Amino acid sequence: MSTLEFGLLVLAGVAAGLVGSVAGLASLFSYPALLATGIPPLTANVTNTVALAFSSIGSVSASRPELAGQRRRLVPLCAAALLGGVTGAVLLLLTPSTAFEKLVPFLIAGASAAILVQRPPRELAAAGARHPQRDSRWLVVGAFVVSIYGGYFGAAAGVLMLAMLLLATGEGVPRSNAGKNVVLGVANSVAALGYAFFADVDWLAALPLAIGFLVGGSLGPRVVRRVPQTLLRRLIAVAGLGLALHLGLDAFG
Repeated sequence: MSTLEFGLLVLAGVAAGLVGSVAGLASLFSYPALLATGIPPLTANVTNTVALAFSSIGSVSASRPELAGQRRRLVPLCAAALLGGVTGAVLLLLTPSTAFEKLVPFLIAGASAAILVQRPPRELAAAGARHPQRDSRWLVVGAFVVSIYGGYFGAAAGVLMLAMLLLATGEGVPRSNAGKNVVLGVANSVAALGYAFFADVDWLAALPLAIGFLVGGSLGPRVVRRVPQTLLRRLIAVAGLGLALHLGLDAFG
């Protein structure tokens, strides 16, 4: 690997870590960067997942204020993510990743639309709407399913998880985003561990990408705290719809 390629992957990792920890769209930057260095698609996919674990380390460590009081919710969700991440990794090792290609654009588009149309918690409170004090049971099941996808393919898995948490918990973007980073971090980490032992990981590419992920991931929560929630929701939704369109054209073109 040349010095230029190393630097490209570090920069791509910073951008991916930042965007991933904010909007769940890390692969929008990191995956194409890996392909640009000549790495085959399947190897790029598993290498990206291994490096992505460092984005979770950075984002979770910077999200302590938003994670306060969420332990009771996150424990069962992380258990579901653990099982989902293992399942997704096994599926990727046994089946081609093209199995999700035609379904993924619709999932991402649906999640993005849900983020776009959902009313922020302050507006709901002003309208007199109340949210259940306990999370819906389907939240754990949803975390398991999204984590399978995250461990298997992963593109915009964060958008799916964020949309689910926003809809199910009634929390604002900062707290839901912090929870998303924890839950998907578990799924990504367990999948990454499996790939490290049983898949063809390009470690020379994973190193600079992981460095960038760590830096970018730690910056994300700080951005979320400062950007107005309504604007942030719209930016995430529009980016998700754009990615869904791009993936849809690739899958059906």
